[in-house]
Amino acid sequence: MKTEDFKAISETIPHEPGVYRFLDEEGTILYVGKAKSLKNRLSSYFGDKKHTQYKTVLLTRNAHHIEFTVVETEHDALLLENSLIKKFQPRYNVMLKDGKSYTYICIKNELFPRVFFTRKMIRDGSVYFGPYTSKYRVNILLEIIRKLFQLRTCSYQFTTEGIARGKFKVCLEYHIKNCLGPCEGFETEQNYMAKIDQVKKYFERQSW
Repeated sequence: MKTEDFKAISETIPHEPGVYRFLDEEGTILYVGKAKSLKNRLSSYFGDKKHTQYKTVLLTRNAHHIEFTVVETEHDALLLENSLIKKFQPRYNVMLKDGKSYTYICIKNELFPRVFFTRKMIRDGSVYFGPYTSKYRVNILLEIIRKLFQLRTCSYQFTTEGIARGKFKVCLEYHIKNCLGPCEGFETEQNYMAKIDQVKKYFERQSW
């Protein structure tokens, strides 16, 4: 897609937030991106080429046309972008990744599950909520949840047999009352999982 081709459609592109897609001549999606302002973001692809990455030049050269979807908020754009990338696996999303990924909250699939912030989803049966736009807000929320429910933060790989044999010992978090000591059997799995169910219900209700 040449600069003059973009200029021909630029007036039809709004300044609202949204998700855009570069497609080739056969209609295959090459790249999916999100933008606070669709017009500003897409215009940046067709500006001064001197400081443009070569991979970006390749993208615009191989693109035949652009499609976009307007959404209400930046968060909506992030969710839609994430969904489309997962669905279509555009090859330039791999080539142009900048090292950043989405922010999720993970409830780990393990005995006495940990609840923590992550940018990496592992298909091991763990439960993930997100993606979220604000890592800062997520971390504050996690800190409140940990203190309210006294969830463990240690990296012990618990087993029922190991706990029964006294393999694990309580740490400082137990002594300062941030954890109830499931590692030594001071808290039952039933009680702990009841708290995890409450945490899941809370995140399921969140819309941000």
